[in-house]
Parts: sequence; C-alpha cells; structure tokens
Amino acid sequence: MSTTHAHLDLSAPPVVNLIGRRSLAIGAVASVVAVILGLTNPTVFLRGYLISYMDWLSVCLGAMVILMIRHLTGGGWGMVIRRILGAAMRTVPLMAVLFLPIAFFGVHRLYPWAMPLESVQDPKVREHLRVDAFVRSYLNPGGFYVRALVYFAIWGILVYLLSKWSAEQNKPPVRDNSARFKAVSGPGLILFAFTVSFAAIDWVMSLDPTWISTIYGLLFVAGDLIAGLCFAVVIERILYRYKPMSLLLQPDFVHDHGKFMLTFVMVWAYFSFSQWLIIWAGNLPTEITWYMRRLHGGWGSVGLFLVIFHFAVPFTLLLSRPFKRDVTRLVWLAAWLLIAHYVDLFWMIEPNFSATFTVTWADLLIPFGMGGLWIAYFCRNLAAMPLLPAYDVYAAQVLEPEHE
Repeated sequence: MSTTHAHLDLSAPPVVNLIGRRSLAIGAVASVVAVILGLTNPTVFLRGYLISYMDWLSVCLGAMVILMIRHLTGGGWGMVIRRILGAAMRTVPLMAVLFLPIAFFGVHRLYPWAMPLESVQDPKVREHLRVDAFVRSYLNPGGFYVRALVYFAIWGILVYLLSKWSAEQNKPPVRDNSARFKAVSGPGLILFAFTVSFAAIDWVMSLDPTWISTIYGLLFVAGDLIAGLCFAVVIERILYRYKPMSLLLQPDFVHDHGKFMLTFVMVWAYFSFSQWLIIWAGNLPTEITWYMRRLHGGWGSVGLFLVIFHFAVPFTLLLSRPFKRDVTRLVWLAAWLLIAHYVDLFWMIEPNFSATFTVTWADLLIPFGMGGLWIAYFCRNLAAMPLLPAYDVYAAQVLEPEHE
C-alpha cells in the first residue's frame, strides 16, 4: 500500500453507529409490542415471524454467497462492497438465535406433520400424513432440529473462515489470501445451494406436506441473491455521502452492481416461470394445489403484482445503461426489490394458512422488530472493521483509480 493510501481513513463513518442505535431502538419497541400481541394470538405471531425470519435470513445468506462469488471471480465491484457483505453475513449467529422461537414454539403450531393427526384440520393433509411413510420418516421434529443444526453449522464455518482471513488483511504486511478464499468459496457455493434448498423444504415447503416441487429450493437461492445484493447497494448509497466510500465507489462498480441485479432478477423470473410451466403442463391434481390456493381468494392479485413489479418493471429499468451507472437511481430500485422480495415470501407462506388474501398485524410489525435488531447487529459488525481490506494485494483495484 502506497504512502498516499496509508493516509486514507478507511474506517466506517459515524453515521453507521447512529443508524445502529436508532435501529436498535425501533427494533426493541416493535419487538416488545409484537410479543405482547403475540401472547394473545401466538399462531398469527408465528406465521408473521416465519415470513420475517426467512426475509432477513435471505439478506444474511445472500451477502455470503455474493462474497464467495467475488472471491472466485475477482473485480473491484466486489472489493468496494466486500466489508458490507461481510458484516451482513456475520449476522448468522443472530439468525441462529432468532430461529429458536420457530424451533421451540412454532413447529407444533405451524407444521401439520408435527401436529397430532386428529388436530390437522385439512382432511387431505391428514390422510396424506396417515398413509405416506416417507413423509413421516423425513418430516418429524427430531429430523427438523438435526438438519437445522447442520445448516447453521455449515453457514457458521463458512462465515468464520471468510471473516478470519479477511481480518488478517487489516494490518501490514500486504497479504494475498485469494487462494484460501477460492478454496473455501468453490465448495461453499455448492454447500450454500444445498443447505438453502433443504432449509426451504424444511421450513417453508413442508407447511403443505402434500405438495412437492424439485425447483422450489432454487427460488430461495435466487431470492437470497437479490436480497443480499440489493441490501449492499442500499448501504453503499448511504455511505456514499461520506468518506471513504465517496472516494472509493466508482461508476463502473455501480454499473457492475446493476448488471448483477439484472442477472439475479432474470434468474428469479426463470425459476419462477419454470416451476409454473412444468406444473401447468403436467396438470396433475397433486401438483396444482399450490397454485390453486395462490390464484384464488385475492392471492392472484399478489401474484400479478410480483410478475409486474418483481420482474417486468425492474427488468425494463435495468436494461438502461445510464440507470445502472447512477447510484442514486439504482438505490431506489434496490430498496423496492427488497420490499418485493418480502411480498414474494409472503405470497409463498401466508396462503398455507389463509385461503383468502389476509394481512395480519404480525406481517407488518414483526419485520420492523426483527429488522431493527438485525440492522443494529449489522452496523456493529460494519463499524468493527475498515470499509476496505487495505492490505489485500488486490485493494489497488479500488484505491488506485481515485489516487491516479
């Protein structure tokens, strides 16, 4: 690192701690109110809790997978947001703690396979659970807990290794840890795809144990990518008002973020359309039930909303090169896609409990409670390290253009 670089303060600006404190206050108040209301109706609380949990988990894991993609491909686009992604993925311990209400209180209230057969209200589900031995052998509380431990253990190991080697690059001498990062990131991407897919099956798809989809897990993989990248774009725009991000973020990097955003939106649309097309073409009674519930009772309007505002509009905007290079305009789309991603999870989860379109207080309140706590922890992580690993041998990809 040159002498000029040595005089550049790469620490996070004070606004990060300010955002963290305010988020913690909002999260604490919203959480207390949600818990109080949840005592009067725990089932509604847990339904909203599951949706919010999957939403914030997708930001955490999406940041991790994008960071691994950067380690495999290189480039300044990933270097400039590397510490943002790292701070987000290091919230895995918090997500493990937040999973406990689902594990201890939600299993027997949310999942039919964990309930006594006589208490399952849907006769088709009850009969399916009675006769399907495979479902009973796979979907049971013991297996649910063991697999969850495996998922969090794998995610935790990946986060630990990526964070440990990244922290080594905060101090001299200049280090080239790229071989280590690649050695972990290659298998890590495979492990991510498998663990997220199986977690989606366990935690969401099994809400209806009579229905299966082989592409279902990939919908969550694509959603995680969108959520992780869009969150990083929002944070980089906030930091762009302050040094050092105002000196580090180049239009080419923003352009690359926009191109990745376009790619991930297209991947999400491809997986969503592929699942619908295969099920529509097969037209089997055992497979169409998932869509029948989501095309009637007002849920069809939510699906149409996702087609237009989760794909068509973002896709059209992201075709524009000037739009992708403008960090101010891109951040509004990124924020919108984060909202659309939550609506997508809402559309996948809530119809399992309500045949008609229903929005509960838990669906609106819990995201703020959980999100406030999550963002506070994220800000703590972000402030703990410089915004750039200055003693990474590839840091010049970001530092040199500014000082030239």
